[in-house]
Order: sequence, then C-alpha cells, then structure tokens
Amino acid sequence: METFPAAPGRATLIGTLTALPEGSLAPLASDLEGIDWLEVRADLVGDLDASRLARLFPGKLLYTLRSRAEGGAFEGSPERRKKRLIEAAGRYDLVDLEAARDLFPEVLKAVPPEKRVLSWHGPAPGIEGLTATFERMAAVPAVLYKLVPTAAQPGDEIPCLMLLHSLGRRDVTAFAAGPGGAWTRFVAPRLGAPVVYGMLGEVPGAPGQLSIARLRRDYLLPDLPAVEALFGIVGNPVTHSLSPRIHNTAYRALGLPAAYLPFHADSFGDFWLEVMENGVMDTLGFPIRGLSVTAPFKESALAVAGAESPIAGLIGAANTLVCNQGVWEAEATDPDGVVLPLRDRGIGIEELRAAVVGAGGAGRSAAEGLSRAGARVTIFNRDPERGKGSADRLKLPFLPLSDLDPSRFDLLVNATSLGRGEDDPLPFDTGRLRPGAVVIDLVYLMDRPTRLLEEAAARGAVAIDGREVLVDQARGQFRMMTGRELPLALARRVAGLEAGA
Repeated sequence: METFPAAPGRATLIGTLTALPEGSLAPLASDLEGIDWLEVRADLVGDLDASRLARLFPGKLLYTLRSRAEGGAFEGSPERRKKRLIEAAGRYDLVDLEAARDLFPEVLKAVPPEKRVLSWHGPAPGIEGLTATFERMAAVPAVLYKLVPTAAQPGDEIPCLMLLHSLGRRDVTAFAAGPGGAWTRFVAPRLGAPVVYGMLGEVPGAPGQLSIARLRRDYLLPDLPAVEALFGIVGNPVTHSLSPRIHNTAYRALGLPAAYLPFHADSFGDFWLEVMENGVMDTLGFPIRGLSVTAPFKESALAVAGAESPIAGLIGAANTLVCNQGVWEAEATDPDGVVLPLRDRGIGIEELRAAVVGAGGAGRSAAEGLSRAGARVTIFNRDPERGKGSADRLKLPFLPLSDLDPSRFDLLVNATSLGRGEDDPLPFDTGRLRPGAVVIDLVYLMDRPTRLLEEAAARGAVAIDGREVLVDQARGQFRMMTGRELPLALARRVAGLEAGA
C-alpha cells in the first residue's frame, strides 16, 4: 500500500477546497496545477460531482466531511454521516475517516484500507497522549494517518514533531493547528510526513493553513532540499510577512541548507521559553539559529539577548536575534531600511527635515537611523508620554501628532501600524505635503503600494514602499544569519518591486 515516495525529497501537496469561486468549478482549473491531491471539504462545499472534478483534475480526489467536533461544519446525525461517507467511497479515490467517530464496520467495509485517510483533531494532549492516540489509530490499516493537535499555548505545537521523529514512518503526518502552529507544517515533511495541506482560494480549511500559492512562493514547496538550521520571523501577526519569501528564495538560490518559518506568538516570553529554550528542536535536528523580530516584540527581543549592539541598546529594541557560539546577540537593522532607499536614490540625507510618526521600536529605529545620517528629526506620536519618552531616549525633539504639519518637512516616515487595513485613517494629511517631499511607509501590502503612498505619489511626492524598506533591512539580517550577502536583485523581484515578480 505504498503511496508516497520512499525518500522525503518532495512533499505531496494537497489542495483543500473550502469554497466554490463564483459558485462554479470552472475557475478552479488554473489553481489546480502542481497539486497532487484535491481535498473536497464536503462539510463546507457539499457533495460535488466527482466525475466532473476528475475531468478538471488528474490527481487523487480526497473526500472529507469534517465534523463540528473536530473543527469542521458537519452537524448531521451519525446515520447521515455514515451514508455520505459510504457513498463517497464509490466516487472518490480517498476518504477521510475521523478515528473518533467513523470506524464502524459498515464504513470500513465500504472504504478499504487503500482509500482511507485516518484523522484526528483535538486539544494538544502532550507527547504521551499524542502517542497513545496514534497507537489506537494505527490498529486500523490506512494509507495515511493524520494527527492535528491545536496549539493554544507556545510549546503545544512541539509534541507533534516529536511524534514524527519517534515514529520515523512515511504514512503519518502530524502538525499543529492554529496560527502558533503554522510553522510545524513546514518542519513535519522534514521529519517524514509525506503531505502538506494548503487552501485553494481565501478560506482556510483549518486555522493556520496557508494557501497553495503561498506554499509555493514563500516556502518553495513541494521540493524539500536538505535543511540543517531554521530561521524565522516572530511577531503578531506574521502571516502577512514577505520575509519568508525573501529569505527562502535566497537560501535556495545560494544553495544554503536552511529554511525560514513564520512564528506567530501571543507572548514573546512564553514563545522564548517553550520553543527557543527547551532544546527540543536541537534534538530533532532542526536548531533555530536566528530570528527576525517584528511588532510587538522588538523590545522583548532585546531583553532576552545575551549581547546587544550599541544601536540596539540605544533604541531599546531589536529586530534581529542570532545565536553565535551559544549566545543570542541582538541587533537593529531597521535603521538601514529607511537610510539605504534614500541613498540608493541619491537623496542627500544631511539637513533633511524629517518627521517620524510613531514612537515604538520601529519609529525609534527610523529616527535614529536618519539622525545618524545627518537628518534633523522630530518624533510625532499620538500618545505624548510614550512619544516624549522615545524622543528623550534618542535626544531628539518631540511634538504631539496633532501638531504635525507635513508642509514643514522634507521627509515623512509612517512608523505606525496604520495603513494595512483598507479603512485605516492616514497618519497625516497628504494634501499638506510640499512638492518633492519624500514619504516612507513602513507598512506594506503584499502586491501594491499602501493608500498613503498612492496619495503621496499622486501629489508629486517620492514614495518609498515598505517592501523596499523590508528588503533593505533584511540585508543586514541575512548577513548575520548566514554569513552571506542577500542577492539584492532577486530579493527585490520576489518582493514585487521589479518586473517579473
């Protein structure tokens, strides 16, 4: 009953269909290329015509009727559930059976072992509980055993990786559901899990599931080259970040045995204690050697470091943590993100009158970078106490945001979170920009400029996209993490800043 490759050099990609685009199957055709299995979430889209799907898709069709008890939408009677599963067995290549409720003799008779995907979803039980659950499941022959604990707290996601490591099997996948467990989906295939699930469209099949498009572009699946060290970005949120795309593409281009993952955390301290310091990832052969740190954890990152650079200490925040000979070193490369784009354009920074809106770690980094380069910087913030505290720390002037008159400045930097949401207010009035002013937005969107930059550019300002800022601050991070230079043209292209992205 061998279904998967003998060696884990390539993952089997499973596209999860949770909604019908435009109410029809037709638009799906372009999304199906490159996936191996198509999972039809019948609890969400109903019992689709399998013969029509087979004409659109040459791979295996997997029928899943996820129950409400295991995170799905099916709430019908046990008899109704049995009937739908048995009927699906005659039409689909594979049928997902929930180990907790579907193993009736009549169901097992209709769904032979070569068609079974045996699944379990539930609260994180720890490694002992997870192992016991698998042992009960393994008594029933199946093509694939799927165990998905929900990571409610940092550390809840680790046991599923420990299970894969201990089993060493090619017919078991285990990863954690929830935003905090998303990164385990990328480590699991390195520990023998043969499949990776991704959503088709915009509706995830489970919390933490990324789209097939993101799996390919950001994590370069389905190929699984050797990995000897992990890096990643920690923050809340991190799913919007382009950093995995930039770093992973560069690793692949340079032949580096590394992977860069998304670490969502509600508490940096808990994440540091339960994921970074417990030593399990080292034991599993995938040590985490460096982190990019984004909001709201840049100040916390500095606190856990064993050593810090002078600029990180001055700013009181770090966006980079790298383990060097057992010591976690903190660095702030964010200042590069605002200085390098100006220099690349030949814009003289000395004596520029600069307004930095925002007094958090990002704002302090931007202000200090510009000030060191010779600009005359004023910090503006909605909260006067926080703003004045940041300005005093850097020995720079402060004014409340209500006093900001954009016409008085040559350069304005948005270092707040405003701008990611379509309905967010702008941090300042673009109608008051002076001709030729420069506007830098640290916020970025995946595929286009923010509204702030669009309005600024329309008024004749030089608009510098947050994606460019991201790439330029990543240059120092990449060097610290790998000892190599970031391929800049490649990074800019995959970030959508140049043609062919």
